[in-house]
Amino acid sequence: MNTTPPQIPVQPIRLEHRLSNLIARLKGTGPIRMVALGSSSTAGEGDIPPYPHRLEMLLRPRLSNRRIDVLNRGFGGEEAPKECSRIADDVLAENPCLVIWQIGTNCVWQSAADNPPSQKDTIDALERGIDQLKKPGTIDIVLMDLQYVPALITPATIDASNAMAEAIAGVARQKSVNLFRRFDLMRRWNEIGRFSFEQMVNPTDDKRLHQSEWASGMLAFALRDVILDSLRKGGVPVS
Repeated sequence: MNTTPPQIPVQPIRLEHRLSNLIARLKGTGPIRMVALGSSSTAGEGDIPPYPHRLEMLLRPRLSNRRIDVLNRGFGGEEAPKECSRIADDVLAENPCLVIWQIGTNCVWQSAADNPPSQKDTIDALERGIDQLKKPGTIDIVLMDLQYVPALITPATIDASNAMAEAIAGVARQKSVNLFRRFDLMRRWNEIGRFSFEQMVNPTDDKRLHQSEWASGMLAFALRDVILDSLRKGGVPVS
């Protein structure tokens, strides 16, 4: 696996809060377990390798080849209310020190469907889920907001997408958890990096909703970089 990303003039925004639980585990011994919770861009779509496995493979060689597992707990089509209901069994039971929770996309995309999850329902569930994840006191949380793709920036969806990104950022501030700003990062890939949607979106997806293999890989690189940046600041040796 190539561990060097293409050089592009766009970098992810660094994490605001230190990953203190991950740092503590790394300064000890034994395996490190993380959980990726989310929908299809976490679970994987078609034959495109999902980001959790890529992230796992990118972190291991940079951290003295420690055994790092990124468990994939994504389920296509879900949003925060259903994901919140899975936290006890799919997340807490695994005793992770870091959880990456991807939310927001399906609330916007499913808005035209029958009984879609509303923004209020999504944000309320997100807040409940964060409280549940925080309760053990041993888990760092990184929220990941929605993707910047054609389906979410049409005249019919752009206002809802912007509102959702802002709402997720508001929860991150209120709950003092980290936010990985995927919506902003992918927008800058497109507008500053000049990467076309043909490169960023799965070419087999006629909905223009799902990320391409390139975008999934770049997402893993970006997550690796913000995680390693936080670890360096916490005194963890990074190769």
